[in-house]
Amino acid sequence: MRMLKVQMRNVGMLLSLLLGLAACGTAKVDQTSALQQAQYAYSAAIRWGDFEGAWNMVDPEYRKAHPMTDLEFERYKQVQISGYHDLGAQVTQTNAIREIGIGVINRNTLVERQARYTERWRYDAEGKVWWLTVGLPDLWEGQ
Repeated sequence: MRMLKVQMRNVGMLLSLLLGLAACGTAKVDQTSALQQAQYAYSAAIRWGDFEGAWNMVDPEYRKAHPMTDLEFERYKQVQISGYHDLGAQVTQTNAIREIGIGVINRNTLVERQARYTERWRYDAEGKVWWLTVGLPDLWEGQ
């Protein structure tokens, strides 16, 4: 009888441990899923020329420190995005970096060129949301 109680207690502890591990795995899956959804929404906004929508996915602290002017948003209206390609990524528990190749067409000259952009994301555990920690892509290479 005593042996049975010890075995039952061990089974109970094992089940508790497994449930705890499953909960940790679920949190990581949810966090990964949230990153994928955020990156998809951001890339869709850029591809469709919704730069104001994309700006809303930028970290509020960055937006406060680097506000966008109406003139800067108007400049994005001068280009059409022809491609947005993931060239590689690195992901940790709280940060993600993704290299992007962007096809950019000047609406006035209809000339297409390629630009590179590095997305940097951070996970806000309190809000359970991923924020882009850099601004919108510089499609003019500093010009």
